[in-house]
Amino acid sequence: MQTSNREFGDRTPTVPAEFSRNESGQQGRARMGWTVKKTIVLVGMMGAGKTAVGKALAARFDVPFLDSDTEIQDAANMTIAEIFERDGEAFFRVKESEVLERLLDDQTKGVLSTGGGAFLAEANRRMISAKGVSVCLQADLELLWNRVKHKTTRPLLRTANPRATLAELYDQRADIYALADLSVEAHQDYSIEDMTDRVIAALTARPDVLERT
Repeated sequence: MQTSNREFGDRTPTVPAEFSRNESGQQGRARMGWTVKKTIVLVGMMGAGKTAVGKALAARFDVPFLDSDTEIQDAANMTIAEIFERDGEAFFRVKESEVLERLLDDQTKGVLSTGGGAFLAEANRRMISAKGVSVCLQADLELLWNRVKHKTTRPLLRTANPRATLAELYDQRADIYALADLSVEAHQDYSIEDMTDRVIAALTARPDVLERT
């Protein structure tokens, strides 16, 4: 299933001049400094690139990078799959919300990558928008499947037909991800740096979040 404008809205940001390709054909990178005034929270489906793009964003802005799943695993000394198996998804979602609140209350602003289901809870969405900004990384189903089909760390995909399960999750979550403050569309030809540029371009529309220095 392809991502449609009806589902997400046509909100692909225009990449500004400082990111345009140079004469050698390489993607230019911003050279100005930035002040991150609110935590940037990356949301979206598993396989959308939240961790990879989040790390690149944090490096570009020289701010901390945090991953809510990693924080949960470190606190529990268990993998996400083990938590799901032992305690169930409902228990995990409660802990996920607690971790999100703690990370968003931190006075140090940075980039936060969330698990695919974190944005589904209305309370989490309100908390993220109140204390930070949500940026949805959109990707079509085929791209997501190509990225996750060989991974064994996705508890929700431990089914008889993981691709069908992913498609079902995709359909169920599309309208909720559309509620993100900002959206950036991924493409199979985009590098991590390309996606990072596009996220920065989207964030420049939010001076309350990102400011040039």
